[in-house]
Amino acid sequence: MNQIPVYTFAKWQVKEGQLDTVLTLLAEVAEKSKKEKGNIFYKVHQSNSNANTLILFEGYSDATAVEEHRNSEYFQNLVLGKIIPNLESREVILASELNLDRTL
Repeated sequence: MNQIPVYTFAKWQVKEGQLDTVLTLLAEVAEKSKKEKGNIFYKVHQSNSNANTLILFEGYSDATAVEEHRNSEYFQNLVLGKIIPNLESREVILASELNLDRTL
């Protein structure tokens, strides 16, 4: 079976005054995500120019692992139920790495 890793890039714009709440919840999400069987990594970045802008960079073994992550009880409860209401906006991009070392 050929598994193609899937990477998630998410940009979260946190509502003013809600950063501490979001970061506390996100720490729990990150801890649980890293324990998932299909998780390769889970990294959170903060913009240097706007502290309320967070960038999440996640790696999963394949599309099934991403689906399992999104369907997990903690994701549904923490991300969808508690974090998203504290965001002004949220953009999520799923991507697979390109091999640019092809011979023409």
